[in-house]
Amino acid sequence: MTTPSIKLGKNIKRIREQKKMSQGDICRKLGFDRAQVSNIEAGKGNPTLATIEKIAQALDVASDELLK
Repeated sequence: MTTPSIKLGKNIKRIREQKKMSQGDICRKLGFDRAQVSNIEAGKGNPTLATIEKIAQALDVASDELLK
């Protein structure tokens, strides 16, 4: 069973890789540390809606794309 956190993390990673961005690229855009982005992508984090929106903006996608 895939939890919403794991699904979110997989979508972030997939979109990030499609855009040929590293975790470091996202961190620099967001001002987050790499561990935080890594945990979110691994489904270990439980980001707020505001954080999800910031990640979506950094990836230049709509936030609902991350939640599908």
